[in-house]
Amino acid sequence: MATTKDAKRLPSGRIKYRGETFAGFNKPKRTPGKTKKSAVLAKKGSEIKLVRFGDPKMSIKKISPADGLIFALGTSVIRQKINFRQDIGLVRHGNDTS
Repeated sequence: MATTKDAKRLPSGRIKYRGETFAGFNKPKRTPGKTKKSAVLAKKGSEIKLVRFGDPKMSIKKISPADGLIFALGTSVIRQKINFRQDIGLVRHGNDTS
C-alpha cells in the first residue's frame, strides 16, 4: 500500500497523487469521464489509497426547498387523516381495522 511519501503537496496546498490533484486527504471529488462518479484519496495513519465510488449512470438527486415543502405538506395531510380516523375510532394504535 502507498504511503504519504508517494503523494506530493503542491504550493497551492493541494495534493497530487498518480497524476490527479485532490483538495486534501479524505476529501471527495467528482471525476468526470472516469469509470466511477467520485474519488477520494483516503488516508489512515501514514497509508493512503485512491478509492473510486459511485455509479456514473445514476443521477444525484438533490432536494430543493420546494420539494421539501411539498413532502412536508403531503405528510401533514396524511397525519391529519390518521388523527381524524383515530378520533372517530376507525384506527387504533396505527392499525387500520376497516
